[in-house]
Amino acid sequence: MSSPTTPALPDQRLAAGAARLANRHEGTFSPETVMRLLADSYTQLAAAAHVRTHLIVLAERLAGERLDALAQSEGVPGAGLPRVLFVCSHNAGRSQIAAALLTRRAAGRVEVSSAGTAPAAEVEPLVVQVLVEAGADIGHAYPKPLTDEVVQAADIVVTMGCGDACPVVPGHRYLDWPVADPEGGPIAVVRQIRDEIDAHITKLLALLPPA
Repeated sequence: MSSPTTPALPDQRLAAGAARLANRHEGTFSPETVMRLLADSYTQLAAAAHVRTHLIVLAERLAGERLDALAQSEGVPGAGLPRVLFVCSHNAGRSQIAAALLTRRAAGRVEVSSAGTAPAAEVEPLVVQVLVEAGADIGHAYPKPLTDEVVQAADIVVTMGCGDACPVVPGHRYLDWPVADPEGGPIAVVRQIRDEIDAHITKLLALLPPA
């Protein structure tokens, strides 16, 4: 996990994103906190990126997720629904499948996040394909680093093959799903992994509060 640092802003467009986020969180977080998280989000995403064309947009999205999670963990009124976090090594396969399937099946009952202890550059193409086949919207998903804010805000953390790199926060509920990594596997194997994860999702839904 990361602790926010204050790296130099790589582009003036980050400043514009920081202004948007600060406006959204006015009265909750200072502009300095927003800027620090946004710059740190950019730095972490840039470390794994092969192409940096959309990094500024992704950094703003990641920072927004971190700020929302921070607001919830600090008890800001109206900060959000219960949260489920899926964690695997690269956030390119298993955790993305789980997040997309739970988002679809929970129908707005929870906030769903996913992250990786060593995020890849992009989501596995076959993962995207099998999720589309299942009617799950992968949308604009991208591999994200595991951050303190998102872990602290989670009510349930589901680990999926990340081993000792997955953090343990006292007072949080942890589940471990020993699911195979779909990376490099043929489409039939990736479909099997999707269906196995979906079976776990069925059991997880029983733990969530009713709509």
